[in-house]
Amino acid sequence: MTSSTYEVLAIRYATRATTRSSLFLNHHVYGPDGPIDMDFFLWVARNEERTVVIDTGYGEAALGTTRLRRSELAEPIAALAGLGVHPESVSQVIATHAHYDHIGNLAAFPESEIVIARAEFDFWTGPYAGRQLFAHTTEPSDLAHLVKVRDEGRAGFVDAATTVAPGIEVIPVGGHTPGQLVVSVATATGRAVLTSDAAHFYEEIELDRPFAYLTDLVGVYRAYELLREMATEPGLVLVPGHDPDVMRRFPTLDGHDGLVARISPC
Repeated sequence: MTSSTYEVLAIRYATRATTRSSLFLNHHVYGPDGPIDMDFFLWVARNEERTVVIDTGYGEAALGTTRLRRSELAEPIAALAGLGVHPESVSQVIATHAHYDHIGNLAAFPESEIVIARAEFDFWTGPYAGRQLFAHTTEPSDLAHLVKVRDEGRAGFVDAATTVAPGIEVIPVGGHTPGQLVVSVATATGRAVLTSDAAHFYEEIELDRPFAYLTDLVGVYRAYELLREMATEPGLVLVPGHDPDVMRRFPTLDGHDGLVARISPC
């Protein structure tokens, strides 16, 4: 492993049993309803020189809500600590987007640079963020913390595909949210592309089947097209943001109760 290649870990910290009609936009178009599980992840990219955390899971503000009837499997910051990842060792946190289950613990990283798309920040601190169909996927305290990060000079805003550390590129794709980021990380055997919620499930990419929550449907389809194009690159693997199949497609780490997978392109 070099300074520009990383070990990439997916940490599963919660799960939800639900129905397909609740997760996919206009699901009746595709066929009958049925059960589906949805997992919640955050990710780590690390080598001997740096540790980058991608998203931070949901925090205390969301724990008291019942909107998703989730089952918590691990507290995100504790799960990171169990991997030897502590806030003071994290140079950057990449916030792929501002939904509650992706930026809920940013306050635990008071010294880290927070990388976020400028379009994402502008939208969630702008006049439409409070509309109910947008607001129900966020926590006000999380959005207020983003403003604090900006005011402290720790926000690393990106407007286009940007290399934010050697071997790590963020790509704004929009669609799900105005500044949804995809994160491409170099490993010793290829590239791991963390789609976050640009594609929650593999079938979104494979079947062109948008998730229920979005800000731009055409943008979602464009993101799928980009991900499908990226997937043709030899040695590149796509890692959706909420698909339980991630834990079956990649090897799990011993000693972590099956909740941590090493993303290993081949």
